[in-house]
Amino acid sequence: MANERIDLPQGTLDLLILKILALEPQHGWAVSERMQQVSSDVLRIPQGSLYPALHRLERRGWTWRKLSAAIGQILETA
Repeated sequence: MANERIDLPQGTLDLLILKILALEPQHGWAVSERMQQVSSDVLRIPQGSLYPALHRLERRGWTWRKLSAAIGQILETA
């Protein structure tokens, strides 16, 4: 069971990446390592998922502050 694959809900990977990058700028490998470390080795994001997500976020110009502010607004008013 330790090697069981966990599928993240859509959009979760982006949020996790942004949270990790909000702490300090890091390259892709460090983001992957940090996610694995903080999740107690539960989340192992393959490069085939991580790098496309990083490129997608970069193309969209999203930042953690912008995204978290929008989510906060929805949670406060919904």
